[in-house]
Amino acid sequence: MNRWIRLVAAVVAMIMIANLQYAWTLFVKPIIAATGWKLSDVQWGFTFFIAFETWMMPLGGWVIDRIGARYIMSVAGLMCGIGWASIGHAHTLTSLYVFYSLAGFGASLVYCGSLAVALRWFPDRRGLAAGLIAGGFGSGAALFIPIIRYIIRIQDYRAAFLYTGIAFGAIIICAAQLLKNPPAGFLAAVPKAAKAKVQVRTSGVDMSPLEMLRTPHFYCLYAMMLMMGIGGLIVTAQAAPLASTLKISSAALTLALSLNPIANGISRVSWGWVSDHLGRQNTMALAFLLQSACLVGVVQLGGRSDAWFVASLALVFFTWGEVYVLFPSAAADFFGSKHVSSNYGFLYSTKGVASIVGGGLAALIFEKMGSWNAVFYGSAILALLSSIMAFTIRAVPMPTKSQEPELGQAQATVAQATD
Repeated sequence: MNRWIRLVAAVVAMIMIANLQYAWTLFVKPIIAATGWKLSDVQWGFTFFIAFETWMMPLGGWVIDRIGARYIMSVAGLMCGIGWASIGHAHTLTSLYVFYSLAGFGASLVYCGSLAVALRWFPDRRGLAAGLIAGGFGSGAALFIPIIRYIIRIQDYRAAFLYTGIAFGAIIICAAQLLKNPPAGFLAAVPKAAKAKVQVRTSGVDMSPLEMLRTPHFYCLYAMMLMMGIGGLIVTAQAAPLASTLKISSAALTLALSLNPIANGISRVSWGWVSDHLGRQNTMALAFLLQSACLVGVVQLGGRSDAWFVASLALVFFTWGEVYVLFPSAAADFFGSKHVSSNYGFLYSTKGVASIVGGGLAALIFEKMGSWNAVFYGSAILALLSSIMAFTIRAVPMPTKSQEPELGQAQATVAQATD
């Protein structure tokens, strides 16, 4: 089967789980109105979702590296569908957190499996392949936000959760049947002309998660990804409450929620392509610097008019989405593609930490201060620090495997000969 067909199937699966994250903000106000819960109480559900989506990825990646994506993603489709559909029937905060966490765990398996298949089938175009996968996740919700909003309006949020949960789960299961890893020797069969296009540094070694965790490169990438993840997650979770505070019209909010995923998806594909030619670290430094400026723009310009609000949020997503393209590609560049599922899972766990700030903590800060300024200025500073770190690591040598085992074996051989 053509590798592009497998990539399309993986993108379709990613589009389905995109809605579990990016459509959430549509449900926040209806849930509060129906239950009387506080904004921060409801938004901790978003934090739980992101935590399970990210912190379970190392385990999911380890399993997928050994069993393959098809069977694991089939189970994940059930988890996503059941978890999302059940949120509408949550009558306590605990049940809301449990159901949304279940969907998050399933989403982590879908994300991990789809990305691993893409990176393994496209060693010659890692940035582009990762961009298309992440683009499906970043922009997929744009197709469904108008539908979800319509169902909420003509029926209620419970029906929207139920109908879309069934649909998302079923489509993920169907897409999973087309996913499998390439055969042995596939890398050698990649055309030499295609290999020559890659303009990025690679280590040339395959490292296991334990070997990766012994390198300083991992912790540098981890810190950068964590700091960069916060700003976009704040906008993702808080778009509707932010619009209410800035007195933005409902029509403008709907337009923003439709354009944000599109900007997110374009970001991932375009910055992924750029990184294949400009270099991973150079692209990071530029994109992260722009993200810092755009986060400041939200509080400086977003409240001036509906048009400024829509534009400022779209620019945040355009300069944020590349995080989930550049770092998986960098993980393969630095640590090889053999264990990329589990290796990237450790990096992706930063999103769970970032969600604590973007979800519940950001809402608490707003409730305490009555303004979003501290939240956005703080995240802008973190993005700026990430840009500086990306600029400085360009000169850092690539990681190499420890030579201690080989040295120990050689010493033992010499000792035996001496005896």
